[in-house]
Amino acid sequence: MEAKQLLIDGNWIPAEEGKTIPVIDPSTGQEMGAIARGAEKDVHHAVLAAQGAMEGTWGNLTAVERGRLIAKLGQLILENKDELTQIESRDVGKPLKQAANDVIACARYCEFYAGAVDKIHGETIPYLEGYTVLTLREAHGVTGHIIPWNYPLQIIGRSVIGALTMGNATVIKPGEDASLSALFLGNLAMQAGFPAGSLNIVTGYGEEAGAALSRHSGLDHISFTGSPRVGTLVQQAAAVNIIPVTLELGGKSPQLVFADADLEKALPFVTNAAVQNAGQTCSAGSRVLIEESIYEPFIEMLAARFSALRVGPSQKDYDVGPLINQTQYKRVNRYMEQAKGLEILAQGEVIPDAPAGGFYVQPTLLGRVPAEHQLAKEEIFGPVLVCISFKDEEEAIAIANNTDYGLVAGIWTADGGRQMRVAKAIKSGQIFINNYGAGGGVELPFGGMKGSGFGREKGFEALYGFSVLKTIAMHHG
Repeated sequence: MEAKQLLIDGNWIPAEEGKTIPVIDPSTGQEMGAIARGAEKDVHHAVLAAQGAMEGTWGNLTAVERGRLIAKLGQLILENKDELTQIESRDVGKPLKQAANDVIACARYCEFYAGAVDKIHGETIPYLEGYTVLTLREAHGVTGHIIPWNYPLQIIGRSVIGALTMGNATVIKPGEDASLSALFLGNLAMQAGFPAGSLNIVTGYGEEAGAALSRHSGLDHISFTGSPRVGTLVQQAAAVNIIPVTLELGGKSPQLVFADADLEKALPFVTNAAVQNAGQTCSAGSRVLIEESIYEPFIEMLAARFSALRVGPSQKDYDVGPLINQTQYKRVNRYMEQAKGLEILAQGEVIPDAPAGGFYVQPTLLGRVPAEHQLAKEEIFGPVLVCISFKDEEEAIAIANNTDYGLVAGIWTADGGRQMRVAKAIKSGQIFINNYGAGGGVELPFGGMKGSGFGREKGFEALYGFSVLKTIAMHHG
């Protein structure tokens, strides 16, 4: 089977060294294709192509013209929704209904940014007599985007489309475990009429293509979503070239359930936030903090939900699909070794006829996990939910903040005063009150605090981040 190629300067070409990477179906563990294994020379050519685009057709387009191209791309995504859903589902291992939601979200990013492109305005600033001072927002230039494997389409939407909106030319390095939807999207961008070099895609391993992109002196900004360890390396590489970085580095997000909460309403949100995409979600609500007076009845409700979960091949559209690869499968099982001695309240079921080579794990609900336990503080990135009890508001806040992360939090209470007190006290970039949904709302700025990174994507804040502010002071007497 011929390997998928790189998109550089509007052309589909093989990696210069001719190497490839097998594409593995997480549902079966079997090879289902191959992608090009790009490396430093390929990244260099992509950056040069992006620089050329900035100096040529792409850099000279008006905001309205960019918006029309982005709107056209969004329309093409919707027209190809079924095929993209199949690609994303098989490549990542997520159930079809979840993959379909990701396709729709990617199109929605295009719709939102296409409408916003000509609405990023500068300001005039009152200054000294005889002066007019104004500010402009301009593209950085060439932006690099290292995209993770768990939500390729959604993160391309919030990151790459945002950068293109502000007039940047882009180089994308998708996750080597899930590049197929990014490549399909590259084809759609060419169909939409994006100028050559405005969007380039180099597939490859993180330590090769990703590292080369991070340190390339031709970049003017880089966006990375992934682990704190690799995020640190990306930031260090970017620092050498003194360019800004947007980092989203995961989380250990809490959901706080108080005694006055609507438990029936909270139940599906708490469950889904822990097991969506097999728990391989940066914003997963992987800790549920429950007020002691309702702890027993609420965990009984949660246990019933978890026991009913079914795990199987992505194309069969069960509640939960497989993990992405063998490495992730081993990682989650190592964490589950740490659960020995803890109370297992419930587990979902892997269907009996699931392919033997698939990377399936049982969704697991753990009870009364100590707040200092490894499983209560570290990101497992699997369908595991830990339950922790608290006695009062003060303790709930302390437990919620007791990790290195600060990405998302959910608060379930009918008390309006408590809602705001707790929301202000929790150190997270996004807070949901009586709901939970970091994956939705393209208008809502998204990003972390503490070890979850910095910078914001989604909404207008993303557009500010993908542009640079220029001040012009004119003396006219």
